[in-house]
Amino acid sequence: MSIPSETPSAPADGPALVTPLPGISLAGATWGLFAGLSVLLAGVGLYATLIGVRAELESFNTAAIGVIGASYYAGFVLGSRIALKIVGSVGHIRVYGALCALLGATTLLSGLVVHPVVWIVLRLLAGAAIAGVFVVAESWLNQLANNQNRARVLATYAMVTIITYGIGQVVFSLLDPTTLTAFTIAGIAIMLAVLPVSLSAVASPPAIAEIERLPLKTLFANAPTGVVTAFATGAVMGAITAFAPVFASRSGITATRIGLFTAMPALGSLFLQVPIAALSDRHDRRRVGVVAAAVASGASALLLISDVGDLTSYVAMVLLGGTMYPLYSIAGAYTNDRLRPELLMAAAAQLVVLFGVGAFIGPLVMALAMGLAGTAAYPVSSIIGLGAISLFLAVRILQHPSAERANPEQDIALDTQLLQIPATAVAMGRRLRYRRPVRNSGQR
Repeated sequence: MSIPSETPSAPADGPALVTPLPGISLAGATWGLFAGLSVLLAGVGLYATLIGVRAELESFNTAAIGVIGASYYAGFVLGSRIALKIVGSVGHIRVYGALCALLGATTLLSGLVVHPVVWIVLRLLAGAAIAGVFVVAESWLNQLANNQNRARVLATYAMVTIITYGIGQVVFSLLDPTTLTAFTIAGIAIMLAVLPVSLSAVASPPAIAEIERLPLKTLFANAPTGVVTAFATGAVMGAITAFAPVFASRSGITATRIGLFTAMPALGSLFLQVPIAALSDRHDRRRVGVVAAAVASGASALLLISDVGDLTSYVAMVLLGGTMYPLYSIAGAYTNDRLRPELLMAAAAQLVVLFGVGAFIGPLVMALAMGLAGTAAYPVSSIIGLGAISLFLAVRILQHPSAERANPEQDIALDTQLLQIPATAVAMGRRLRYRRPVRNSGQR
């Protein structure tokens, strides 16, 4: 079956969810959430790095490590799909607190019971919990923000997730991964994340709007390039993220350097994600994607010929993360270009599911490759995967040179950069039904 062409739907006036907060500034309404997320993601970054390195030190086989990595993303997809229903019936704060407790408990249990089967289950639960946290955070932020400040709010959110997750990875360098202490520190940080959210001046986020389903088939019919790119990016990013600590450990670098090595992609994303997203707002997004994926593939080649732990390998990881992470933003933005504004939330939600499914498959494929070909399979698989994304986008440009947009005046990529850890799960597989009528513009 051939991939359909992409004809943008006619634009419509997009609705905005604006929830007034009399007498309270946006900063006052969100500081607790940002503070809580900062502490939580530092713990999550530490926990994720500990899992990869400790699995290697315990001599788990490569297949088991791959399943452990994949189980996190399986939990992420499952958690994303059910969390919004729970939030709608129980409330943001209670769900946030319960999920932090669950995530903290799984982190501590991972240090107490070191066994691959147990870790598969615990990482599944951890993925579901962190997805739920993102649902709470993003539904909260999206409904508090308005069209005048939404980009700044989401950009702040993106920077918080990237920086604090990377801080957790760097903290790993100061700890002994063979002890329970390291897992305890991560668990304590995660559970402390409840305090600022619970004690903030505004602990009553807006209610969730009514939702309904949006078929994936409809999304693919309108934007196959975005759908395929989101899935492929998930597969590549899932594999690279899950196996970065394993690759570093098997390459012989010290535990101190492993934390720094695994934090480099986040550093690259911090510096390059916004400029690349901005470029895609001003030029054909597919062309920007072609270049970004090609550069990321080249960075993987540089990693292949480098001595892991030297300066060149760190530069390669910075460049890899900086050009790989924006690919999801580009896929999301390009998909948004093909849709009417009132369908953007649903599109973002479906793309997260696709990303998660890809990220589940990626570690399994990487485990197979490294089991057969050894450590070199890590950069080689990255070269192939990212090169395939670049080639796919180039072929789509040749097939359909036009890059018209259904939303030509909206800079959307800057609103969809939330991808150190993929979230944007405000309405998984569904769309918001806005309270005011929306003009029908003939969407297929």
